[in-house]
Amino acid sequence: MTIEEAQRRIDEWIKEYGVRYFDELTNMAILTEEVGEVARIMARRYGEQSFKEGEKSDLADELADVLWVLMCIANQTGVDLTAALQKNLDKKTNRDNKRHINNPKLNNDGRKM
Repeated sequence: MTIEEAQRRIDEWIKEYGVRYFDELTNMAILTEEVGEVARIMARRYGEQSFKEGEKSDLADELADVLWVLMCIANQTGVDLTAALQKNLDKKTNRDNKRHINNPKLNNDGRKM
């Protein structure tokens, strides 16, 4: 599924099953909540915390929740995420095309390339 198709399918789902989009500020709060759920799993799976008994740990599902709400916000604010992502990738490529390659902190042997 492309990003464009995902945005369209989410919009169709909202119109068919969701009654309407939550307002933008509500969706921003929901996005923050979903990112927090991703952070909780990451802290337990890859950090020093441990899971509580019976605690939900489906990282893929939580990341999909983040993507869902992000696409809802994009839809309701008129953002084409395909175009926005391409523009952002171009910006990063132009700005950082040598920055990370020449960062000795990222180079395994500590040398500049």
